[in-house]
Amino acid sequence: MNKLGALDSAWPDLPYSAWADTCTTLHLWIQIVGKIRLAKSAWVNHSWHVTHYVTTRGLTTSPIPDGQRQFQIDFDFVDHRLLISVSYGTQRGLPLVPMSVAEFYHRVQGLLAELGIRVAIHGRPNELPDPIRFAEDRIHAAYDADYADRYWRVLVQADRVLKAFRARFTGKCSPVHLFWGSNDLAVTRFSGRPAPEHPGGIPFLPDAVTREAYCQEVSSAGFWPGGGAIDQAAFYSYAYPVPDGFSDHPVEPATAFFHPQLREFVLPYDSVRTAEDPDSTLLAFLQSTYEAAANTAGWDRARLERDPLPPG
Repeated sequence: MNKLGALDSAWPDLPYSAWADTCTTLHLWIQIVGKIRLAKSAWVNHSWHVTHYVTTRGLTTSPIPDGQRQFQIDFDFVDHRLLISVSYGTQRGLPLVPMSVAEFYHRVQGLLAELGIRVAIHGRPNELPDPIRFAEDRIHAAYDADYADRYWRVLVQADRVLKAFRARFTGKCSPVHLFWGSNDLAVTRFSGRPAPEHPGGIPFLPDAVTREAYCQEVSSAGFWPGGGAIDQAAFYSYAYPVPDGFSDHPVEPATAFFHPQLREFVLPYDSVRTAEDPDSTLLAFLQSTYEAAANTAGWDRARLERDPLPPG
């Protein structure tokens, strides 16, 4: 298993074709855990109550309310375990090894029952074509621990740089968090103005959820491991609504491009991984694509931005 050693391994190689089956299975496992958080949490604007967060070992739900106590579910991609912990100290876990989505679903529900946690979730995946109910999915069952480790290490780096980028903005801004529907780590800036009603139409996602998420004008950016329209890991940046001139605005670096089908800017992960200065390369992409949105839509940038302060 590849562990972080030399500095140049901080941004590991993550070819989608090499771990596509694991990526799909892991995405479905993450959806199951995310739906547990969704079912037990009060609704927060733009669905911020459903997301996962990057940790020093993997991903976490953060504390989830259950009556007068709280519980938390963590994916540990160092020891490759799923851990459920309750606020009074009790824990349950299971190893992350090759197993079907159905087995993972039933084992997680069993652990929750042992802890006295009752939760019913919507049993079908969201935002995926031809979804199979979790309890019946015995097709997706891959788990390559090495690539799960690499994926987490990419998330650690992306989370760190996205947080530095977020610090430059004083307006309304989301946390840096992972949306399990689309499986992307994202941060979203808001102009403060309302947006036209979103047309909806995202597969297996209620239009009401999409319309509430995009009820305000935004510039959003993040990391996606690949699949579908882009079969490679990539960073992305989009605006809603898409302002005139957005796609033609100059952005950095030279390897970034506007994807007409997705209607967003894309920067291949390999362009960052192999750059002499990955942090500066990614920050240049994030800043220039944000400026593409803010400049063409006429955001009040003087009111919404500041120079970032040093740590401490």
